[in-house]
Amino acid sequence: MATGFGGEVATYYARHRRGYPPQVLDALAAAFRLGADDTVVDLGCGTGQLSIPLADRVGAVIGMDPEPDMLVIARRTAVDRGTANATWVLGGDSDVPALSRLLGGGSVGALTVAVAIHFMDRDTLFQAAQPLVRPGGGIAVVTNGEPLWMQDTEWSRALRGCLERMLGHPVTGRCQTDEDGRRRNREALVRAGYRYEETSVRYDAPLTVDDMVGGVFSAMSAEHLPSSRRRAAFAADVREALGGRTEVIENVRVWMQCGVLVEV
Repeated sequence: MATGFGGEVATYYARHRRGYPPQVLDALAAAFRLGADDTVVDLGCGTGQLSIPLADRVGAVIGMDPEPDMLVIARRTAVDRGTANATWVLGGDSDVPALSRLLGGGSVGALTVAVAIHFMDRDTLFQAAQPLVRPGGGIAVVTNGEPLWMQDTEWSRALRGCLERMLGHPVTGRCQTDEDGRRRNREALVRAGYRYEETSVRYDAPLTVDDMVGGVFSAMSAEHLPSSRRRAAFAADVREALGGRTEVIENVRVWMQCGVLVEV
């Protein structure tokens, strides 16, 4: 797992990516019967959008990410919010087996992967996680809505047009948030021997133009981030394309694909 989401990209990620409503945390806690005795590993944690609120539901959270800049922001955010039971570890999916030593032979209630599974080797990861997970716990792959530029709305189509003009080529990437991506997750969890469960949460939320623009830049690797001048031009193009609107309503669907380790 190597994302290149360092530097300014990490800052865009922290400022402009959506967090998760309480219903998502409730669903994860219920799927794996998470409680105060549990540790959860949030793999590909980014700047802590899922890790930090999950820490309120369990004994401890280990946020793990291959980007040091992401972890610096996550740790600072946790401190600012008074979250004292989160630990931040540099690493990716290939480092999961080493967590057994960190845990001293203990187990975790769940391993979560939120908006990062497309960077990972599913089959290897799901197998490697089994020795770490307690019976009744498991893996949750969480997809936090569709990419801003690929939604079936007028504002999303306008954003996609602006993005294509800036990049100079068509934009079709969905970051495996579509049905094909969910199918890959489902099949890999079943192949690894987990009991598969799926649920989703839908909600409407305001989306500012600043968050729309920042969300686009948060999805680019640092090496592909446009210059400051081109970023400013893109933001102006988006505002013009939206007819001066400063805010739209986004319908967000959060998918939770859970693989439960069956008790024997």
